[in-house]
Amino acid sequence: MADTTPGRDRLRELLDAVLDEDNTTLAQMAQDAYASPYHFTRQLSRGAGEPPVTMRRRVMLERAAWQLRQGTSVTDAAWAAGYESVEGFSRAYSRAFGQPPSAVTAESGTHWLPAPNGIHFHPPTSLWVEEPGAQPGGEVTLLLVHHDLDDTRDLLEAAKGVPDTEWRAARLPGHAPLPFDGEEASLGAVLQHLVRTKEVWLASITGADEPPAGPDDPAGLLARHDAVAPRWLAALRDIERRGAWGDRLVDALCEPPESFVLGSVVAHVLTYSAHRRVLARWLLGSAAPGWPEGDPITWLRRSTGGLA
Repeated sequence: MADTTPGRDRLRELLDAVLDEDNTTLAQMAQDAYASPYHFTRQLSRGAGEPPVTMRRRVMLERAAWQLRQGTSVTDAAWAAGYESVEGFSRAYSRAFGQPPSAVTAESGTHWLPAPNGIHFHPPTSLWVEEPGAQPGGEVTLLLVHHDLDDTRDLLEAAKGVPDTEWRAARLPGHAPLPFDGEEASLGAVLQHLVRTKEVWLASITGADEPPAGPDDPAGLLARHDAVAPRWLAALRDIERRGAWGDRLVDALCEPPESFVLGSVVAHVLTYSAHRRVLARWLLGSAAPGWPEGDPITWLRRSTGGLA
């Protein structure tokens, strides 16, 4: 009988079984997915358009290509990809990528191979799932992103004149817009989360390690914001250029692994950023008179010299 547990993502479970480090054979994959090899192959082929063994071999080669670009030796990449000999790995790699693994450099092209389902390796330990026929998010999305970045910077500049006691005063005890982010009871905590959210999501999108927490005083946060803002904007422009708002990032670092649609990630960031920016204005109060009110209409007019 099929499991109809609400919210259960069966395809994700099948993919987890394919890519588990310990599952090197079809029988092991099927056992991990609580299915017979026949039904496991049938389910995955129907859901992803690719047999499990073929998918694992391709994704492991994509991971090997990325590892080689990071400086991993051919021998280590071969063992990590599950090959019993370097020669066998080199032959498979050369057939797939059109060049031997020994020729890979940091400047080599994409580590993705053609796939019938848009499922690819995403560093360091995740999957990327392209959405076929995805539509661009449009200029309005990037307009909102630009406004969010500029308005956050205005708030951080205004906060530089706030005494440290006011900056850290817990004026909103118990306030936690997102439970997994923890309490945001002070002006400092609210503005810190404005910056930190983009740092963490950018790392997830680009496949980087989770960034360490940096300084949380106004000047330190402003420096962090100025470092992440152009990189965040560049990443979203690249998504727009590729029409990839519907792509999925399957993050294996989550427990259990969780998938995120890129468009929903940006909507999530903008939604809670807007809440935090309004709240920061209220917490600043009269500490910074005369600063912009945060309306996108007046912001755009200011940015274009009154032409918008």
